[in-house]
Amino acid sequence: MHAITPSFTPSGVPTSYYNLFAAAKLEQAPPLDPQSGQPMAPDKLAALFPMALLEQEMTSEVHVPVPGPVLEAYAAFRPTPLRRAALFEKALGTRCTILYKYEGASPVGSHKLNTALAQAFANQQQGVRRIATETGAGQWGTALAYACRRFEIDCSVYMVRVSFDQKPARRTMMELYGATVRASPSEATTFGRAVLADNPSHPGSLGIAISEAIEDAVTHPGTKYSLGSVLNHVLLHQTVIGQEALRQLDELGLFPDVVIGCHGGGSNFAGVAFPFVHHKLDGKALRIIAAEPQSCPTLTRGEYRYDHGDTAKLTPLLKMYTLGSDFVPDPIHAGGLRYHGAAPQVSALVNRGLVEAQAFEQMETFRAAHTFAISEGVIPAPESAHAIAATVRAAREADQAGEPRVILFNMSGHGLLELGAYQAYMQARQAESKPAP
Repeated sequence: MHAITPSFTPSGVPTSYYNLFAAAKLEQAPPLDPQSGQPMAPDKLAALFPMALLEQEMTSEVHVPVPGPVLEAYAAFRPTPLRRAALFEKALGTRCTILYKYEGASPVGSHKLNTALAQAFANQQQGVRRIATETGAGQWGTALAYACRRFEIDCSVYMVRVSFDQKPARRTMMELYGATVRASPSEATTFGRAVLADNPSHPGSLGIAISEAIEDAVTHPGTKYSLGSVLNHVLLHQTVIGQEALRQLDELGLFPDVVIGCHGGGSNFAGVAFPFVHHKLDGKALRIIAAEPQSCPTLTRGEYRYDHGDTAKLTPLLKMYTLGSDFVPDPIHAGGLRYHGAAPQVSALVNRGLVEAQAFEQMETFRAAHTFAISEGVIPAPESAHAIAATVRAAREADQAGEPRVILFNMSGHGLLELGAYQAYMQARQAESKPAP
């Protein structure tokens, strides 16, 4: 009942997205109107999103076709490689088989392009002239800037201030693709000005940046809002990752015992994990692990309840694991994982016990990433380093139990624009992250 039956292009790119919740007939709590407390009608979100994305957000189709122009854009970099980390295995001294799906092979260096292209195309088809968005570490902003350039749409990005200062190369990359980039909180919005009036040196948060981008969208005609994670349609687009991985593993005669992804809002984790969940639902002994930072432990320490997705409380109420929409995490280098909430679909799976969550300190993740880099030659994004730390833990547990496992993790992006963080680590200037209170 839960099986995937995808189709692929001759080169191996999925021609449809996989809707796990429709396939498995899993229930999910609806978004609520913050004014009435009743389920949110799709037309109330039309000011933010084009109808094509709203239809995907609530679709009951199991296989949602990838539009032709998006499939054509994917063909430039998909399928992404599935690699065995044999030298990493040797460095760890493990008997486990470790494989990783390398999303850093995309033109912008991360998985974010999978949904950015789909969202930009949907907006172009509706005649949208400009998109406003937020970005944490910059991967999402970079991907959307590239996608908007491809589909001839203007792009405005509100970048969390601590990342704006830490990652100037990301800002340059977005501007190179034609985007306007502002540090958030900014002077460009009413909400941003209010935050700065209260604290002129505020480090920013994804919740604040989302509020600014939404305010920008609703106050400028011809502008829509775009989100890089959390929502159902975003997770749907990312399932190309796991579908490809299943096909590539099958060609090798392998199936994983453990599937791992780092977790911030949920997009890359869902992308690799959701196509495997049906195997667990059908009785397969499969561990699916979401790895998050100790400084922003949404899944491991958050409450499962309705909450806003942004600080100004402009978004619908979503049922999810949350640390509270006012939460401001420690400014760790894994900026893409600094979000107070989690995707409702991921949250529902964690709540059901189908997915487990683990939290890691910043230094543990950098040590794992360093070992991976010097053995495999690939420098991981700080976000992806959390998945690597979880892989190390899973391998050690399997070795101690005398049960070698096949472990698959998603390398959500490369860290070539994060070398300042690695330099600080190498020079012992990288501080341990402050755990969430």
